[in-house]
Amino acid sequence: MSDPVSPRMTRRDFSRLLGLGGPAALLAGSGALAEAAPAFTPPPLPPAPEAPTEAYWQAVKDQFALPSRVAALNAANLCPSPLPVLEAIYNATDLDHDLSLANRTRMHEAKETTRKLLAEFLGVSPDEVLITRNTSESNNLVSTGLDLKAGDEVIVFSDNHASNREAWTEKGKRAGFTVRTIEQKHPHPGGEFYQEALSRQITPRTRLVAMTHLTNTVGDLFPVGELCTLARSRGALSLVDGAQSFGLMEIDLRKMGADFYSGSAHKWPCGARECGVLYVNTRAQKNIWPSIYSAYPGAVGISRTHESFGQRDEATMIAFREALEFQTKVGRDAIEKRSRALANQLIAGLSKLPDVKVWTSPNPSLNAAVVSFS
Repeated sequence: MSDPVSPRMTRRDFSRLLGLGGPAALLAGSGALAEAAPAFTPPPLPPAPEAPTEAYWQAVKDQFALPSRVAALNAANLCPSPLPVLEAIYNATDLDHDLSLANRTRMHEAKETTRKLLAEFLGVSPDEVLITRNTSESNNLVSTGLDLKAGDEVIVFSDNHASNREAWTEKGKRAGFTVRTIEQKHPHPGGEFYQEALSRQITPRTRLVAMTHLTNTVGDLFPVGELCTLARSRGALSLVDGAQSFGLMEIDLRKMGADFYSGSAHKWPCGARECGVLYVNTRAQKNIWPSIYSAYPGAVGISRTHESFGQRDEATMIAFREALEFQTKVGRDAIEKRSRALANQLIAGLSKLPDVKVWTSPNPSLNAAVVSFS
């Protein structure tokens, strides 16, 4: 998001745009950032109502350690964590005073509990879930693990995250495979445009199509289900970068049909840093080699062969589980509806301002909760 504070638009102007005191109390006044945070002892989160009210959303926000008049607007990069996550990190970091085999075994078992919840969260089996450090590591496990060679092709989209595009490009130079790019159009031209573009680009040599579910650049929502189906029908694998959809949108990977899906805990799930997920569909597991060989693998499925990363920080994984449980308690469908409503309110308000260009599509079916403007 661009900085809304400029000589033409003050913080007060921006606050009015967002309707402070109305349905979207998002941004504080000019002195908020300097406020000292009060003692962080929030009341318990009340049960989620069928129709969440502003009072309920305030109760949700009260679970975060941010000063009361400050809102974090950079969720596409890094989110704060609610109290249950902070407590989990603190309480789980106990290896320094108990290095016993029993305690280490307990920590490994806690990791498997997180894996089960992750699988449930994504609508898949624990046998298909790897717990990684972040989306970048997850994507690289795919780009390094596939046996690609000269004559093979990989298709990416121009608004894929830069780190993902670069990984494919650099590994293509080493292994000799070709990376083809589908240019993206702004404003969002609609899902059929990208389905037709992929249909034209894909060839019998295409081994994988790498796409972003929701772009971090302009907030374009891609028709990933249709693109995954198209890739599979032409004999190619599919990788969906879910950094901006995991924890924001309700994700059903069985319905999506992706072969690989990656995500991070530190963005929309509001979990601990250095924890992420890679889903590997059972049918695709034979195509991917382990990238790291070390100790302490996972206990089930592909984690037994592809998650031997050596000593890990189980506290972050336990906190990851708490973040997922917190989201479920708030209501995943409610979180998505709330986030998308606020984003579209912001788009509508920004579009009325002179000298402001909104890059994100105003069509609610083509956006989610990433808003880009200049």
